[in-house]
Amino acid sequence: MPDKPIKIPGPDHPITIARNPSRVTVTVAGKVLADTTEALSLREANYPAVQYIPRKDVDMALLRRTDHATYCPYKGDCAYYSVPSGGERSTNAVWTYEAPYEAVAAIRDHLAFYPDRVDRIT
Repeated sequence: MPDKPIKIPGPDHPITIARNPSRVTVTVAGKVLADTTEALSLREANYPAVQYIPRKDVDMALLRRTDHATYCPYKGDCAYYSVPSGGERSTNAVWTYEAPYEAVAAIRDHLAFYPDRVDRIT
């Protein structure tokens, strides 16, 4: 298998990570999956900001690891979780970079949620 390309964020593809001063919660099927005041807002190029929530503030018992995996040349290998209580819509609703590249090392031990696969992110 060929080596995966590694890209460094820069002017043509900026990535910034900053502490979100607000409380962030994620809800699925009436249950709060995540509740934190320590989320990180990751802004990448022209994409909407993504909230990365510390694993310690996520109810991991409500998630199920899946075999789905992707790769980002800026962040590394990405693993996924589904939210069984959310039904089919919540399949692979959660992602995490367990060994992110140095440029985005702050998101290690954090999870992110697809807004359209959960009921609410506030």
